[in-house]
Amino acid sequence: MQIPLDLARTLAAVVDQGTFESAAAELRVTPSAVSQRVKQLEQRLGRVLVVRSKPVRTTEAGAAVVRLARQLALLEHDALAAFGGDDAASARPTTVPLAVNADSLATWFLPALARIAEDHPVVFDLHRDDQDFTAGLLESGAVMGAVTSQATPVAGCLVRPLGVMRYTAVATPAWVARWCPGGADAASLAAAPRVDFDRRDDLQGEYLRLVGADAADPPRHFVPASNDFATAIKLGLGWGLLPGFQADDELADGRLVALGGPPVDVPLHWQQWNLGSPLLDAIADGLTREARRSLEPSVVG
Repeated sequence: MQIPLDLARTLAAVVDQGTFESAAAELRVTPSAVSQRVKQLEQRLGRVLVVRSKPVRTTEAGAAVVRLARQLALLEHDALAAFGGDDAASARPTTVPLAVNADSLATWFLPALARIAEDHPVVFDLHRDDQDFTAGLLESGAVMGAVTSQATPVAGCLVRPLGVMRYTAVATPAWVARWCPGGADAASLAAAPRVDFDRRDDLQGEYLRLVGADAADPPRHFVPASNDFATAIKLGLGWGLLPGFQADDELADGRLVALGGPPVDVPLHWQQWNLGSPLLDAIADGLTREARRSLEPSVVG
């Protein structure tokens, strides 16, 4: 059994664009042609490849085909780049989907991508998720590389350490005076309002466990954007953990106070498909250099 490459690319376009209509516009064909290509591929493989929702979702079989299409596009880019000259200069930029956690995206990640894009014909399709979940996007084939907390390589992937993002528990002086008048101890923090990124964010919960706080169900504000999360803490909505780049200035001038206890260190790693791709390796090198300038060193041993 063979997978026709043009049909696999069509399926990838449908998944990337979210609908058959948008994929048709991208491919410059009719929506009917796109639908027929996907149906033909499903008949050939004997599998349902997409759930026809909005946006469409791949089945497990469809994810494997999309992954193949993306791998082929990346290898095609590398082959054209090896030709050099006009062939490389006129090549359409290759789309590289990557996954990254919100705090990295808000700080060191984008400057690295900007430098990479200056030297390579590439456009980036970024997927933001918690560092504990980005590896799942690699496993599904949705992305080619990911910033993740997972040190064990995903099947078919390479991994390298990036560094440690260090978080400190902070709040405004006014918030501390209101909610922790006797001092910001474990008991008062466990019951006081806090800010979480989303319902999967367990960073504040991990800090409470480190300081020996009993389980509690405090009021929680959910603010799912890195800069807005920091702003919510700085406005006094609740306490929370911030990395140095978002808290150092305010801690220095007294607009924020540290709540004590140990910092929470989140080791970050880069994982990418093991394709031997010069482009993917260049992306990894650029991200690694920038991360090591911006993050705390990884602990060895």
